[in-house]
Amino acid sequence: MKLKHLLLSLLFAFSALTLTVQASTSDAPPAPIEEVEKEYKAKTINELLSSFWETTGINAIADLNDGERTSEPKGPAYEREMDWFESSLGRIIMIIIVLFLFYLAIAKNFEPLLLIPIAFGGLLANIPLAGMGGEHGMLGIIYTMGIANEFFPLLIFMGVGAMTDFGPLLANPKTALLGGAAQFGIFGSLVGAVAIGFSLQDASAISIIGGADGPTSIFIANRLAPDMLGAIAVAAYSYMALVPVIQPPIMKLLTTEEERKIVMKTGRKVHRLEKLFFPIIVLMLTILILPESAPLIGAFTFGNFAKESGVVDRLSNEMQNSLINIVTIFLGLGVGSKLAADKFLVAETMGIMVIGLLAFSAGTAVGVLMAKLMNKFSKDPINPLIGAAGVSAVPMSARVVSKVGSDAKPGNILLMHAMGPNVAGVIGSAVAAGVLLSIFK
Repeated sequence: MKLKHLLLSLLFAFSALTLTVQASTSDAPPAPIEEVEKEYKAKTINELLSSFWETTGINAIADLNDGERTSEPKGPAYEREMDWFESSLGRIIMIIIVLFLFYLAIAKNFEPLLLIPIAFGGLLANIPLAGMGGEHGMLGIIYTMGIANEFFPLLIFMGVGAMTDFGPLLANPKTALLGGAAQFGIFGSLVGAVAIGFSLQDASAISIIGGADGPTSIFIANRLAPDMLGAIAVAAYSYMALVPVIQPPIMKLLTTEEERKIVMKTGRKVHRLEKLFFPIIVLMLTILILPESAPLIGAFTFGNFAKESGVVDRLSNEMQNSLINIVTIFLGLGVGSKLAADKFLVAETMGIMVIGLLAFSAGTAVGVLMAKLMNKFSKDPINPLIGAAGVSAVPMSARVVSKVGSDAKPGNILLMHAMGPNVAGVIGSAVAAGVLLSIFK
């Protein structure tokens, strides 16, 4: 009996040992494959100088057939070989354009917070051989982590919401009509894009440029036309930054000197509870009627509600300052990565830029004309200039309106009056995006 127990014990011990050895063998990492070191070949001084010359940017620009490839954040599978124009003359043209943007930002003070990061991103994107916009390049990483997935636009909307005061809109609700009228540019560009050959889905993505709303443009392009996201983002943010260049001539063309001098009455004092309930009401209406706009409207109203609550000043201040500043840097550099010659100087991008310019101009013009019409029927005078702020380039267009108004009549401050249609324009462009997205659901 004892012998039987002894044999069974030995059998179990042997089985357990065998399983342990097998497990340890299967878990062990594979033996490293020895890398074959590349044998060093001695080079002469001339050969070393020749190798160095081939890695310089001068050679990359001068050599029209160097086989350089594009930089794509989605990886090497999407890259292609550049033609002579993209790798040489196109780069020179884009660097000149970037230097002009620096001039506008620094010498003319045209929205430097946007133009400086975008232009510098464009400069980095046109460096030969560096691959800054590639999958592992700095610009490519930034583009992938926040633009291609819609994250940065939502953070921007959150910060804009925290900086927004709905008081002027609540004090004078009829100015919301100006925000709605300026969205004509969106639907006008939709028709125009379809007319020149874009599909309805691509045209819908392009059309939001007409509202001069960069975050919304990125949001809808990522959903409807991801292949065109870079071109649409560049167009939208270019026109946002160039609001001080584009809008004043249109505003002056459509108004008389007397109209630009109109002084508007100060609006009523808005109760704190009105400001507190308004973002919640806007969000609830969005949820019930147009859920497709909920991400944008939700981020916007959250930032505003945090500010108006008065009990989370630390969070509100961070959204208004640190958060939006950091995201603006990343967003500008990411958008600037699409200013590479191989991406910007192509027919599709140039077509989108032209459509966007016409649409933004049309939105500005319709807003001004709507304000002129309202002024004729309003008991209180309305300065037609504030209609230009109906585009959702907040607060850039409101500042431009105030400047043009003060130039016509020193001391005439229109900023707070212009913020009403400006805020309405932000909501209007987000609603328009939701409508377009719902069509293709």
